Amino acid sequence: MSAKNGGRKKKADGISGVISENRRARYDYQIEDTFEAGLVLRGTEVKSLRLGKANLAHAYVQLDQAEAHLINADIPEYHAGNRFNHKATQPRKLLLHRREISKLAAAVQRAGATVVPLKLYFNDYGIAKLLIGLGTGRKKADKRDNEKRRDWQRDKARLMRERG
Repeated sequence: MSAKNGGRKKKADGISGVISENRRARYDYQIEDTFEAGLVLRGTEVKSLRLGKANLAHAYVQLDQAEAHLINADIPEYHAGNRFNHKATQPRKLLLHRREISKLAAAVQRAGATVVPLKLYFNDYGIAKLLIGLGTGRKKADKRDNEKRRDWQRDKARLMRERG
């Protein structure tokens, strides 16, 4: 057993498995900072995640009294969970350091920022993690400018490939 990783075995391939990604969040919000948070999950929730079933489309993070909760994230019931199954959209506690929670809460209070879930994945040790972002909402014009810039970058890359 190694003291560095707490006795956990690291996966040999080193590939972290993305379960669900909230791509709409990066379109709607200008993400300024990201944090990795653990999740408090029940056994059937983990089994459902291992099957790759989760949806972060309508989820958001709520901060209250030195705690953070993931609200409205859809982790469907595990098909073989019988009476031990979980509710699909129940609130789930996020595991963050106290200073990270206070930093997020201060940014939400002061700057009117929003905390949005970006990606749900398994890390190298097989533990479910949630990448959350601190962002500000984009206006419609900002979204159009961002889309134009992305299209131009794609066209420029294609032209450079064609020219050699």
